[in-house]
Amino acid sequence: PAYFYFLVEAMTDAGILLGLPRAQAHDLIVQAAIGAAVMLRDSGEHPVKLREAVTSPAGTTISAIRELENHGVRAALIAALEAARDRSRELAS
Repeated sequence: PAYFYFLVEAMTDAGILLGLPRAQAHDLIVQAAIGAAVMLRDSGEHPVKLREAVTSPAGTTISAIRELENHGVRAALIAALEAARDRSRELAS
């Protein structure tokens, strides 16, 4: 859960930087997270297919995804999970 809390925290901060009150930014992000989680659970679709279904060509979402990719967010998440795995192994031995 800590990873998801971290993402919600960062997205809430972005909402505040964009001019939303903290409570409103938090509520919007939490509702989006709940909706996405329910879709992932109930649809049976791969996350890529779900993301593509809500990503318009030349739209706002693809612009945001491009920025996430350009800043290495996917690679950072993979590296973080690898670091957690490695630390878990250290603690277990």
